[in-house]
Amino acid sequence: MPVMIRRSVVSVVVLLLLAAATVGTQESLRITPFINENRVVVSFELNDAYNDGVREAIASGLRTTFSYELQLRTPAWIDRTVGTTVVATTDQYDNLTRRHTLTRTIDGRVEDVLVTEDDAVVKTWLTKWNRVPVADTARLDPARDYYVRVTTSTRPAGGSLLGLTKTVIGQVKFTFVP
Repeated sequence: MPVMIRRSVVSVVVLLLLAAATVGTQESLRITPFINENRVVVSFELNDAYNDGVREAIASGLRTTFSYELQLRTPAWIDRTVGTTVVATTDQYDNLTRRHTLTRTIDGRVEDVLVTEDDAVVKTWLTKWNRVPVADTARLDPARDYYVRVTTSTRPAGGSLLGLTKTVIGQVKFTFVP
């Protein structure tokens, strides 16, 4: 019996630590949804994600990818997903030329490629997106509440004791008024 209690206490402590880490990281994800040309578009920025661990992984030549899943949902007893978009930025650093090849994809399609030597450009490309389309406004009900949830992940996973991918989740609510 004491072994079961000890395991339960350890499980609760681990869950509390994970919850505290999630709450602390939510503040670093800034999300701004708005309507543009009959579409719900989202701009977002992941602050504090471009840290020393990420820079070391990039400098070692490892392909580094920041992935973001954007979901437009309606709050209800069972939330309904109205639209989903998956975007990603990949950085492949060449140690010989000291250049970063940055690739942006939206739903698996390559949208843009940039080659740069500037670390500030790399940081911006990996952590900031502007005007990502998520859904058409024709799918929305007038005067109804919605929210946008952004789930992020980074590969390779840096700074994790267990080698797990660090995930940050943030959301913001809004009311659609045509």
